Amino acid sequence: MSRRDPSTLDLFDWTPPAVVEHPDERVLRARTMRERIALAVAQVLDASDKPREQIADEMSAYLGGESVSKAMLDNYASQAKDEHTISFARMVALCAVTGDHRPLQLALDPLDRVSIDARYVGAIQEAMAREQMERLERIARAGRRQWRGRA
Repeated sequence: MSRRDPSTLDLFDWTPPAVVEHPDERVLRARTMRERIALAVAQVLDASDKPREQIADEMSAYLGGESVSKAMLDNYASQAKDEHTISFARMVALCAVTGDHRPLQLALDPLDRVSIDARYVGAIQEAMAREQMERLERIARAGRRQWRGRA
């Protein structure tokens, strides 16, 4: 019987982390965009280790002193409060202070776009450059065949 060293990485027992984090199914199944936003706010608030009062205080500071209260956060997270949808600026502040960017992805999904960590931008640029180089190489090969009379 072999014993596994807990400090050694097992390459065969690894699942890559999600590149794009989406809100959970409950959020995505909501009928209206307003309901999805409220559920996404609730999901972020519930998932955070910080109390709502602290989140509100940090959002206020993030927004340059604009007042955000726990009661406002409660209203933003409520599906029953139609007139209390969170503003975009406050949504950005909420995501910034909690580190949870799923609500931003909720806004991007209908646009066929994704929110990713900035550190992955270089990898995407590299993949795009490689695709372009492959396309240009196919064009060059076709031109070479035509030029040499093997079209």
